Amino acid sequence: MAGTLNKVMLIGNLGDDVKMHYFEGGGCVGRFPIATSETYVSKQTNERITNTEWHNIVVRNKGAEICEKYLSKGDKVYIEGRLKTRKWTDEKGNDRYSTEIQCNDFTFLSTKKDSEPSTSAPVEQKSTAPAALKPSSKPIEDDNDDLPF
Repeated sequence: MAGTLNKVMLIGNLGDDVKMHYFEGGGCVGRFPIATSETYVSKQTNERITNTEWHNIVVRNKGAEICEKYLSKGDKVYIEGRLKTRKWTDEKGNDRYSTEIQCNDFTFLSTKKDSEPSTSAPVEQKSTAPAALKPSSKPIEDDNDDLPF
């Protein structure tokens, strides 16, 4: 195979709110951590063990603004992007490295607002995400197309 591939797909929960940084030219960057967990049962102790990995997510411009508006700590999100290692110098002058996920696509899977019970509003009005981000409630069987299969 002649080519290479750098692709990451994660489903996890936000560990913190989106932190934004705005630039003079009008661009912006949003950063947030997400946690992914793996659970298994130890054969030696028959005990349930959970391992959690933390991933630093970087999203740019319009995507960052959307994430800042609709995501908060604890929300579940699907992230797609690529790995990028960045070199920086700490306050002592030492070279440091950070590996991040440069996000190019995301899907909101759940928000804390969706799971919180509301006493003053009906269940249908709990979500604040725009209608374009919600799955369609129309069943597929209702489509009348002329496909032969």
